[in-house]
Parts: sequence; C-alpha cells; structure tokens
Amino acid sequence: MQQDSNSTGHNLTGQLLIAMPGIGDPRFERAVILVCEHSKDGTMGLILNKPSEEVSFHDLAEQLGLGTPSGREQVYFGGPVEMGRGFVLHSGEYVSGRSSHLVLDGVRLSSSLDVLEDMVTGTGPQRARLMLGYAGWGAGQLEGEILANGWLSAPAEAGFVLADGGAEMWGAALKRLGVSPLQLSAKAGHA
Repeated sequence: MQQDSNSTGHNLTGQLLIAMPGIGDPRFERAVILVCEHSKDGTMGLILNKPSEEVSFHDLAEQLGLGTPSGREQVYFGGPVEMGRGFVLHSGEYVSGRSSHLVLDGVRLSSSLDVLEDMVTGTGPQRARLMLGYAGWGAGQLEGEILANGWLSAPAEAGFVLADGGAEMWGAALKRLGVSPLQLSAKAGHA
C-alpha cells in the first residue's frame, strides 16, 4: 500500500486555506485561498478575498480585444506568481471548451480565453470570479507552513467560494469553523 506523501495526511484540493494572524507575508495577510491543485509535487491556489484596485474586467476585456463586457465583474489578485496570467473560477454548469477542470462540487477552474469571450457575450458561467496570478508552493512547502501554524484548512463549498470576496471573507471563513478572529489574535500575542 502506498503512503500519502504529504504530511497533512490528505489531499487539499478543493479546500480553503485561511491565513493565521502574523503569517509574516503581507500578500497573504488575512487571505482566504482555494486550493485548486495539490500533489506530492506542489500546490496551486487562488486568493479569493483580495480585489484588484488596478484592473477591471472592462479594461481587461478591451485590452485583450474581446469587446465591451455587459457585466461589471470584479478582478481579484489571485496570488503573487505569474501575475499576468489569468484564471476564472466559475459555477459548474459552464464548461470551457479548451481548459476547464473541476476543483470542487459546483466550482470549475478555466484558464483559456474562451471563458472570457463567453463572459463578454453573456454566454459564460452564471457565477464567475476572475483572478490574476496565483499562489504556489513547492513540494512539501505548504505542509510545512500548515504545521508551523501559518494556515488553517477548511472544507470549501461553491456558494462561499463564488460569493463576492472582500475583507469580510476572512472572518466569515473562520466563523464557518467556529473560530473567532479575536481568539486567534489573542493566542498569537497580538494586541
């Protein structure tokens, strides 16, 4: 029988990572991340609660020559790796013809231009979250950060993942676990 090679004891794909206070990296302060892929070779995830101040879907669609979108989708900072690369987390009824894979029940990830084209024309997914960049960890790196109390992991569900994410999402993710942010701050020694 083959042993699971990661020290968390299970595959984290489709799980949320919730940053603990004092994580030490401002890019991940109060971050809520959906793990999109986790294997013995590494982990890829998308930050759900950091809206981009610099980029709008309107500007992005026009820059890519896709036309003017009818909707006003928010663009999010998905993470510090390959920030010029785009991803769309979206509801499961839509399947991109080029690249789309199931992350968790009701949530798919697409990274090809056709999903954006369909969003501009109004034939795209019912719910979508546009992300620029991603969060990535090498083999065993995330497991080490979890063991060092940098992250809490929690089950994810489509309604939460695809809801509008902002500053309040971190507290809401903790509350879903029955944890108060004030308790975490006190335990971490922060005022």
